Amino acid sequence: MTAYLDGDFAEAISELRAVRRMSGGLEYLPMMADCERGLGRPQKAVDLIREVDLRAVDPDLRIELLLVMAGARADMGQADAAVVVLKVPELTKLPKGDARARLQYAYSSFLRETGRDTEADEWLQRAADSDINGVTDAAEELDGEIALGEE
Repeated sequence: MTAYLDGDFAEAISELRAVRRMSGGLEYLPMMADCERGLGRPQKAVDLIREVDLRAVDPDLRIELLLVMAGARADMGQADAAVVVLKVPELTKLPKGDARARLQYAYSSFLRETGRDTEADEWLQRAADSDINGVTDAAEELDGEIALGEE
């Protein structure tokens, strides 16, 4: 995990693969897929995530995998596909907190990338409302938009 946090994605993915082989678990899969993105291989990230039945994993892991997949789609210039990936019931069904806020924040960002600014603003507000622990920059972005609008 240290290599991942340091941005040494080649070392991180090697170590994470070894851990996955030994444990058989999926908990490191989002980091592995994100390493593929960091190494400039977003399609490999998508392929890795597609190996998993997302309906069969716990909600937190599902959200992490969806976030990485959406990012990989955006990396490939497919912002519309990133929006589709994140258009899931959890956008509104999860309780307020980190997972919901991060999902809504990413959804807002990808909507903005597709030029859907009005919807993006709505989801940014929702993300700020859901972000009870301050894990996103949604509130700060809203404050910045308000300040810019007042000038």
